[in-house]
Amino acid sequence: MSRIAIQTIESAPEEAGPRLAAAKKNSGFVPNLLGVLANAPTAIETYQTVSAINARNSLSDTEREVIQITAAARNGCGFCVAGHTAIARKKLQMPEPLLEALRARQALDDTKLNALALFTLAVIEERGQVSDDELQAFLAAGYNQGQALEVVLGVSLATLCNYANNLAKTPINPELQPYA
Repeated sequence: MSRIAIQTIESAPEEAGPRLAAAKKNSGFVPNLLGVLANAPTAIETYQTVSAINARNSLSDTEREVIQITAAARNGCGFCVAGHTAIARKKLQMPEPLLEALRARQALDDTKLNALALFTLAVIEERGQVSDDELQAFLAAGYNQGQALEVVLGVSLATLCNYANNLAKTPINPELQPYA
């Protein structure tokens, strides 16, 4: 049971209702995360706006999901692990060994994606104060300085979702349970 109310399209504050309706139209259901964020209309607006911005960065869809799953697993957010696993499997057809390694926070066979996951963890654990060696390893893997900042963007998005879910103890929707 959620410690913070999960709003519906009908119960949400006026400014948040249309955002929940759009989410339902896009995915067929309202993810409980959005129902929680709808309690603060600016929070759901921030989530949707930053998500759209993050989707336009120079990283690939797979790389963005590496960041999101790495952060969710690190931050103990079962809801986001399930949600991003669903995206990785259904939309991206991410290879199962890669997905399972991400979820288990294990080394990835793909050296470039592994460098991305390690850099993501360093950004989270060191609150951005990564060492010169950690930044250099990320750059040496084939990423650039702009992409280092895009990792920070992805981590900021994940932080909003992971922390909101952890605060609320958001239950995983039945539609996402198979990916938990």
